[in-house]
Amino acid sequence: MELFDEIEEKMIETNGVKLHTVITGEGPPLVLLHGFPDFWYGWKSVIRGLKKNYKLIIPDMRGYNLSDKPEGVENYKIEFLIEDIKGLIETLNLGKIFLAGHDWGGAVAWAFAEKYPELLHKLAILNAPHMKIFQKKLRTDKNQQEASYYIYEFLKPDGEKFLFENDYKWLKFAVFSTKNEKTFTDFDKEQYLSAWKQADAILGGVNYYRANTSFKNWSGKITVPTLVIHGMKDIAVLPSVLEGLSDYVNDLKIVRAEKSSHWVMYDQPELVISAFKAFF
Repeated sequence: MELFDEIEEKMIETNGVKLHTVITGEGPPLVLLHGFPDFWYGWKSVIRGLKKNYKLIIPDMRGYNLSDKPEGVENYKIEFLIEDIKGLIETLNLGKIFLAGHDWGGAVAWAFAEKYPELLHKLAILNAPHMKIFQKKLRTDKNQQEASYYIYEFLKPDGEKFLFENDYKWLKFAVFSTKNEKTFTDFDKEQYLSAWKQADAILGGVNYYRANTSFKNWSGKITVPTLVIHGMKDIAVLPSVLEGLSDYVNDLKIVRAEKSSHWVMYDQPELVISAFKAFF
């Protein structure tokens, strides 16, 4: 596939782990962080539209695909995850960056922006709830509690086991059932299956949920200009998580992608590309 001819792949040492990182494009640095159960390839639909404007740095987060997968839930705390990204920026001498994250990558991006605003020009978040708002929704919002049933499963002992059943049936449903059934080619699906079959890759992703059940030590205050793009047909992260965002984010722009599922960069890549270019 052409995409693989256009990228450079590196193993970057950072914060005690090696992160498999894809680099492509020219221009100011834009770091893209994937979520669960994704990997760098989840950004494929927007890479071509952005690489002429930005130098794209797209790691497999720790615990995923070809990156290191340290043992123990404690190694997946948000504090470690943001230091991975800080180390990535320093190792590659990127200086100040643009940062975008989807799903858990968005959660890491929120936390990174709170702790290291001086390293960011601007922040973009795709279908990733602000951690303080999401914690409240999980306590008080019945609809979001029901939508997040899988999180409660993950928190049980061996709670990840159901993800392996019937040839990864749940994971396939979670990722491939977008608003456009032609979104994922057979080649795309093979890439995902290969990533999921990496030793401990599923457990690594589930450990993000287990290690980060509380954000009480975080203020949630974001001072860098922030773009939030939300696929409004997301059945896991409901649009109600957008309520109250301006209480935490000083400079906020929200784009509601009315036709998109959780996978907004697959469902409406042109919207994401144009929104990024306009905002950054």
